[in-house]
Amino acid sequence: MSQAIDNIKPSYPLFRDDDYKASLANKRQMFEERISEEKIKETFEWSTSVEYKELNFKREALTINPAKACQPLGAVLCTLGFEKALPYVHGSQGCVAYFRTYFNRHFKEPIACVSDSMTEDAAVFGGQKNMMDGLENAKALYKPEIIAVSTTCMAEVIGDDLNAFITNSKKDGRIPMDFPTPFAHTPSFVGSHTTGWDNMFEGFMRHFTLNTMEGKEVGKNGKINLVPGFETYLGNFRVMKRMMKEMDVDFTLLSDPEEILDTPSDGEYRMYAGGTTIAEIKDAPNAKTTILLQPWQLEKTKTFLQNTWHHEIPKINIPMGLEWTDEFLLKISELTGKPIPDSLTKERGRLVDMIQDSHTWLHGKKFALWGDPDFVMGMTKFLLELGAEPIHVLCNNANKRWAKAVKKIMEDSPYGKDGEVYIGKDLWHMRSLVFTNKPDFMIGNSYGKFIQRDTLFKGKEFEVPLIRIGFPIFDRHHLHRMTTLGYEGAMYILTTLVNAVLERLDEETRQMGVTDYNYDLVR
Repeated sequence: MSQAIDNIKPSYPLFRDDDYKASLANKRQMFEERISEEKIKETFEWSTSVEYKELNFKREALTINPAKACQPLGAVLCTLGFEKALPYVHGSQGCVAYFRTYFNRHFKEPIACVSDSMTEDAAVFGGQKNMMDGLENAKALYKPEIIAVSTTCMAEVIGDDLNAFITNSKKDGRIPMDFPTPFAHTPSFVGSHTTGWDNMFEGFMRHFTLNTMEGKEVGKNGKINLVPGFETYLGNFRVMKRMMKEMDVDFTLLSDPEEILDTPSDGEYRMYAGGTTIAEIKDAPNAKTTILLQPWQLEKTKTFLQNTWHHEIPKINIPMGLEWTDEFLLKISELTGKPIPDSLTKERGRLVDMIQDSHTWLHGKKFALWGDPDFVMGMTKFLLELGAEPIHVLCNNANKRWAKAVKKIMEDSPYGKDGEVYIGKDLWHMRSLVFTNKPDFMIGNSYGKFIQRDTLFKGKEFEVPLIRIGFPIFDRHHLHRMTTLGYEGAMYILTTLVNAVLERLDEETRQMGVTDYNYDLVR
């Protein structure tokens, strides 16, 4: 097998060449102990049945495609939002390679993150030696101004004490005593990536403000703090900055990875770019208050800010869709005394106009969706505003209070009365749901493409197309630069949804002389 130099093919369609077909067929015949196609089809049909769904939902000891990631992943993203901060994971090298590649594939950017490469001996004797060598090497090689330490499963199972290890490393002279080293214990076997973000953020605030609260006064600097939570749409950082600027509000975005995750290609490699500064963190307790943009994912942060900074955290929802963006801007206006400018009022009006233009195509369409708690809640709310019907709402990493709140939102709308909310469930549960109660579309991350393929395998009439909104998005480019918050984000979501509906309609009505009675040029 060879490729001609003047006709280099990618893997597709290369693997459809005759020689590759023959090679794969030979491998299957000689080396794979495959069961019959009839048995495969029989098993597939059973796995899409109501009987199987009932058994699937009784599953307890196994998770299949969990629709969440682990705590240290969130800790790494949180750290990337601070100026010249290096994420340092106390654990094995393989774990950190996973975190880097996960973000590489989503953001299409190099991700700076180090590990102290714990191996079997550290699992037996503890990882303090790894910590001492690792901190010393990381500071010398990469010259950060902050090293933020989190943990993996191995370190947590053996009970390594980050505070003691970091303190001993400083006493041993590996790094200066006053070198900033915020830390958080982030065991991978509990919680999720959103928990890890929350833990790491609280670790940053604790490190830089807990023992320096003397002289701090709520409202002293006249600012508003915004805390994004685990946020992977870079447009959301930009839209927050734009809206605050248009309202003439002085604010601090606490953890801002926008620049480091979207650096230009101009010949200069930037290991560090942008981010919230140490000075801004230290001044943050002097703000009027702190607004949590994803409040369901920031419980530990909320407790710290209330108890240590004495901030009264406003009770608002994630600013997605029309009503909740209104709620957010009105709260900002109330807190600052600044009016909502004409520019944002016009932007709202344009969103309303878009909804009027598109609602006939979205009205009554049924959706299944999954993702992180605040995102899923905000998406559910916006779907209801559009007259769409969320019938399967799944969130692995949410609690019962969240489920009750989402169910209330759905019950308050005529379009949500037939919807069901699922917590602690995975994408194999979602697969059963879309086979036994078919929605028109799924909204979720790239992993949903395998569910779409399975539905198509059963037959074209069973296919449920995936609309990619969420995290991670690996198999499409540049969606991470889009916006889901504010009026601008609602416009993007609406555009994505309605055009997916219209694209599907084209696909179903393009057969000449049979279905093309609805193959229209103008819709």
